[in-house]
Amino acid sequence: MATMLTTYRDLRVYGNAMEACMKVFELSKSFPAEERFSLTDQLRRSSRSVCANLAEAWRSRRYPAAFVSKLTECTGEASESQVWLEIARRCGYLSPEQAGELSEMYEHVAAQLVTMIQAPDKWSIPKTPAQPSIASATASPMVRHMGSKPARASSEKAC
Repeated sequence: MATMLTTYRDLRVYGNAMEACMKVFELSKSFPAEERFSLTDQLRRSSRSVCANLAEAWRSRRYPAAFVSKLTECTGEASESQVWLEIARRCGYLSPEQAGELSEMYEHVAAQLVTMIQAPDKWSIPKTPAQPSIASATASPMVRHMGSKPARASSEKAC
């Protein structure tokens, strides 16, 4: 029996992205101080952004286009993380094994995201029928019609 998903935290892709994000955080602690405001910051930001955008996507799944857009942003952030990992490896801050493992993790996350992007209706929340707003439900028929005001009685003076 399938488990009901109630929050983005229930998604396997979220768990995988968070695991990669935390590994990035731990490994980047050993980067040199001169990289703090460039490579370290960029790598941490992009890895965290995968998780954050996934949470935002989950909340926007009532609107398939917005859902797909946020998931697409997630794939971009995962790819950006892979670029920063390659730079960290080339600079000697990560071993080829460390960079390779993390890059593979992000490749797996991206594949999971693409699967979701290809079938947004599977993840969507059905829209509820539109309810009239309080203002339009209580306004007089004359006011509701194209925003016009009722005609003044002839005894009223114009201001």
